[in-house]
Amino acid sequence: MRGQAVVLHRPGEITLESLALDAPTAADAVIATRWSGISTGTERLLWSGRMPDFPGMGYPLVPGYESVGEVVEAGPESGLRAGQTVFVPGARCFGPVRGLFGGAASHLVSAGVRLVPLDPALAERGTLIALAATAHHALAGIDLARPLLVVGHGVLGRLVARIACALGGAPEVWETNPARATGGAGYAVRTPDAERRRDYATILDVSGDSEILDAGIAHLAPGGEIVLAGFYEARLAFAFAPAFLRETRIRVAAQWRPEDLAATLALIEGDRLDLDGLVTHRRPAESAPDAYRTAFDEAGCLKMILDWSAA
Repeated sequence: MRGQAVVLHRPGEITLESLALDAPTAADAVIATRWSGISTGTERLLWSGRMPDFPGMGYPLVPGYESVGEVVEAGPESGLRAGQTVFVPGARCFGPVRGLFGGAASHLVSAGVRLVPLDPALAERGTLIALAATAHHALAGIDLARPLLVVGHGVLGRLVARIACALGGAPEVWETNPARATGGAGYAVRTPDAERRRDYATILDVSGDSEILDAGIAHLAPGGEIVLAGFYEARLAFAFAPAFLRETRIRVAAQWRPEDLAATLALIEGDRLDLDGLVTHRRPAESAPDAYRTAFDEAGCLKMILDWSAA
């Protein structure tokens, strides 16, 4: 079995080509991908060659961890059935070609336990499930009754703010790029230089800005916390004295967990989390090289979707 896949041969060089898929086992399912999303965080670092050392890193590789498709073959131990719509959080099914994260392909082979059944009505919005679960994970343990600042108003920042609102919070958002400063859904968006507050209990950064610590600490309440939920290519540092005076805490939020995904799906199914307006660009999979450049170079592109229907 073969499938069309996006292959990143080296930084800046991307193609669409036919690859052999690993044979499925009894616990696997074969998925015909309908849509896959392009991450402007981790995949941008792979594209630029600035990705820090990461398990499975190396070229050539198939990127992508935001895919939605239909099960076309289900092994007897997969727990799935043909015809189901599922979310695929990446796959490793291309033999010697690395899957980091392996979801940007027309067909995928994955263990059934890794796949998430979805309502087909979500359509391309289903590609946002991983980001939404990541946003939910970043908010874990935060007292949303206290002042919260979200730094960054890309698609992840918007999901963090929307979920915080859905859970009863009243977040505020910083964004420096005018192309992303609009679209706040029930929350205020402003530039850091317009900020006057110094009482944020939590500052949650999704911008990936390695200089965020000093800027954030200056606006924290005593005992406040900075949560790092972006992906940072450079070393982070901060001035000690301001952090000392505020007894600042710093926490890193990593990958979502199954409970985050379950909670996110419950918010969506209960009409408490709206995913509309986050997918801004779409391209047929055959235009993948152009789509990746657009996703990384245009600030107005929140989420680029590859449509695999023709493949």
